[in-house]
Formats: sequence, C-alpha cells, structure tokens
Amino acid sequence: MTGLVIVGHGTRSAAGVDQFAALVERVRRRGDIGDVEGGFIELSHPPLTDAVGALVARGHRALVALPLVLTAAGHGKGDIPAAMGREQQRHPGLTYRYGRPLGPHPLLHDALEQRIDAVLASADRAGTALAGADRAGTWVALIGRGSTDPDANAEVAKVARLLWEGRGYAGVEPGFVSLAQPSVPAVLERLRRLGARRIVVAPYFLFAGVLPDRIVAQSAEFAAAHPDLDVRVAEVIGDCDALADLVRERYAEALAGDIRMNCDTCAYRVLMPGFADKVGRPQRPHDHPDDPVGHHHGHHQHGHGHHGHDHGSVAVVGGGPGPDDLITVRGRALLDAADVVVADRLAPTGLLAGLRPDVLVIDAAKVPRGPSMAQEAINEALVSHARAGRRVVRLKGGDPYVFGRGHEEVQACVAAGVPVTVVPGVSSAIAAPALAGVPVTHRGVAHDVTVVSGHLPPGHPDSLVDWAALARARGTVVLLMAVDTIAKIASVLIEHGRAPETPVLAVQDAGQPGQRSLPARLDEIGAVAARESVGPPAVFVLGPVVALTTTGQRA
Repeated sequence: MTGLVIVGHGTRSAAGVDQFAALVERVRRRGDIGDVEGGFIELSHPPLTDAVGALVARGHRALVALPLVLTAAGHGKGDIPAAMGREQQRHPGLTYRYGRPLGPHPLLHDALEQRIDAVLASADRAGTALAGADRAGTWVALIGRGSTDPDANAEVAKVARLLWEGRGYAGVEPGFVSLAQPSVPAVLERLRRLGARRIVVAPYFLFAGVLPDRIVAQSAEFAAAHPDLDVRVAEVIGDCDALADLVRERYAEALAGDIRMNCDTCAYRVLMPGFADKVGRPQRPHDHPDDPVGHHHGHHQHGHGHHGHDHGSVAVVGGGPGPDDLITVRGRALLDAADVVVADRLAPTGLLAGLRPDVLVIDAAKVPRGPSMAQEAINEALVSHARAGRRVVRLKGGDPYVFGRGHEEVQACVAAGVPVTVVPGVSSAIAAPALAGVPVTHRGVAHDVTVVSGHLPPGHPDSLVDWAALARARGTVVLLMAVDTIAKIASVLIEHGRAPETPVLAVQDAGQPGQRSLPARLDEIGAVAARESVGPPAVFVLGPVVALTTTGQRA
C-alpha cells in the first residue's frame, strides 16, 4: 500500500509537537494505512526529510504527502510541495500524490462545536454567571491564523458561517491573530457593540502553539478591560478521532486523484486586489535546522500549478507624477499589501493615510538643500526589512527608472538575495507636459523627445549630457531637476544653435491643485523662472510642441 507522510509546518511549542506526534500515532494505530510517518518543514523535529527517508528505507517509492494545514495558504500551496520536490532530488524515482488541506470540512466543524460547548458546560458546572447558558445567548469569535493569502482568509470566514448555520449560536464572527484583519481585539469589540454579553473565542487551530497562546492572552486582556463581558477561550481542535478520520479521507482522495484544489481565487495564479506581489512567485523549500541541505536549493512547481510565497520581498514602485489616483493598479495593490513602505518626498504620499495602522512608513525624503536619507541607508532598510519577512514597498515619484535611482535599489536587493520586482510608474517627464496641455510628440511637429537631467549644469565635470548635440536636435526636450540650472542650460543651448525664440513651458506641481504653467522663450526662461519663483518639483518642456498648448488638466 502507498505510504503516507503527514507534513506539518512546525512550531516552537513542545505541546504542539507532542499533539502532532500523537495524531500521527493515532493514524498509524488504526492500521488501515499501511505505513505512516510525520515530519515538519521547519522549526520542529522530526524534519520532513527524516520522515520521507524512513518510508523510502522501508521500500516505498510512491507516497501520499498530506499537508496537515487547515487552509490552502502559502505553506500548503508552495512550501510543502517545494520541500517534497527536494526529497525527490534526494531519492531518484520517488513519486508522490499531494493531498489537499483539511478544511473546511464538517468533521472539523463538529470538533469546533464540541470545544465551544465544552466551555459552556464547564461554566455551567462551575456555577458562574453562565450557569444555564444556552447557545442562543452565546456569540462565537472564530480566530484563524491569518495569512497573506486572501483565499486562505476567505476560508476562515466561510467556516465561521458554516459553524453558525443550524447550530443556534447568536452569531459567529471570523478574525485573525496574525497577518490579517480583523484582529482578536477588533472582533471582540465588534461583538460587544452588537450587544454580546457572552463570548466564546474559538481558535481555528489544529494544535497548541505560540499563536493559540497569543489568542488566550489577547482575549484575557480584552476581558479584563470589559468586566461586564464574560469571555471564554475554547481549546484547539487537537489530536482526536475526528481529525484522524479526516486524514484518512484526504489520503483516500489523493490516491483516487481527487484533490479539488481551488484555483479560482488563488493569489499565486490570479491577480487579487492587494496581493499583486504574489502572482508567479517561485516555490522554495523552508530551511529546517535538522536538514543538512540548508537553503537556496532551487525552485519547484507541483501539479496544481501554484507558486509558493517567500518570507520577505521588495517592490520598487513608481507612484506617478504626484496625484494619488495616477499610480498604477499594480502599484496600488502592492501598497495595500505592504508591511513596510519607504516613501520618497515626491511619491503620492496621500495614499499613505489609507495604509493599515500597523504598516511601518519610513520617510526617505531627499529635499533639495534640506533633509536627505542617504541612498545606502535606504538600500539597507529595504534589505533588512525584507530579510525580516516583511513585504516592503519602495514608493517613488514618477517612474523608478527615470532619474529615480530605482535600479540601484534593485541591485542592492539582488546582491542581498532578496526577491525584488519593479512596477513602472507614469513619469513626470511625460505627465507634466500632458497635464499642462502639451504633447511631447505630435504628428508633423515633433518625432522625437529627449528627457534630460538638469541636476548638473553644462560644463560640470560629472555631467554626461552632450549639450551641443542636444542643441542641434529638432524635437522636444524635457528637463527634469533643472530649477537651479535652467538659465545656464538655456544659454548653452542657444550658444550651440538652438533658436532663442524656441518656446518653453515651465510646469510646477503638475497634477496638484496648485499646478501652474509659465510660458517663455528659450532666451527668457531663466529670468522668468527666477522672477516667478519657480521651485521644485518643476518640469521644463521646450520645442515646437509647446505652441500646441491647450488648457490642459488640473488635478
């Protein structure tokens, strides 16, 4: 008979490890599965490699790998298949069928119901204020682990509804203890405002662990602050016959080829709002302390076609020319999913007000002649937070690859082994003229556009611009960062052949309520900019297209 390897995530809780081992032994004692082992992908002993190795040593070349997880999040979709892929490399010829996660399933709902009723029964026996309590007066807070995978969080909400239907509780509200909202205190406060006086907090967890302990602590803290409430915490599902029955059922499904994975709302395959950073991520095995191979040993993709999650990542996002609504859809989704945001001064900082309260915002402003965060410090912040397991967004103005030093940050992440992606943004070089009613190209007027940094004036030893060649060009020139150098630039362009009467438009604060456009001739633009106190951010566009100026958009 095909052997079964039960795969757990791992925990720092000795009690949780013992409960996992007890379940493996319970399944083994039943005798209807020929050979059973269990192991963890990280944190706990025994490691998965020992469990698979034991089965292979007993002659098994075909296995069922069953993820002992409640929801199909990153561990079930990516980490465990990746770890099994590594075992196939270790044991040539080894094949496995992958079982689906345990929940949601009626057996688990019944087990949750029993844990909740046990709390009510113990209160009744103790003669407390819950004496004679029935379900109709009991509200349940179902608390899941929480995930960066919306599909997994949605399953917890589904279980909450299924637990409520037909069981007679006053209501069941879902919540999470980590990575997702609403939090335990938030759910309890919601139930209090709904009029609850009796609340049972039901951890949607298989075994004891750090997070179930945190649920107990947070519930006790809330109860202490609200003495008019009776808040009780139920036990986790734990090692039991119902869980062993479900393991047996999932094993039989895998053998029959019926795993019924949910792909319709999988964030690793489908762009889900707020989770754009997950699509197409590679799977990498976890680094288990008892696994001699260690980490960084390739990628894997299992038959379901999912890609797993990494523990931390960086997205270098172009925020557009300034207005909050000109960021790309993908950039906004990554921002909504971020744990840390490192923001530039010219990024759409209005979006920061809509971030989750727990998001860390780091000001990476580079104010001309003012406060400035060193680029090395920015790079270090991106790398260190990603290595700590956080989703980091480097929010920049315009496009990160147009005078934005974005590639320097990408290079720093690549050198540190941190997953990094780039999201292009709408560059102010194109947007500012457009918002002022000027097309940078136009049929019969301009067939080319050159975007130039004016940060260094002509003649500066570090300047890479061929100003003489630029003066001979006939198309459009867009100057960025040229507020302090525009007079010198104009003079050199005229000196090398650009017509003094060439029209120029200075656009300041493009897209903002205070946007203003100042027209001038090339030989006058320096004086006009000084007289009108043009300040950054400002873009200068020069060439025959300026004559096409319309009223333009005012954001």
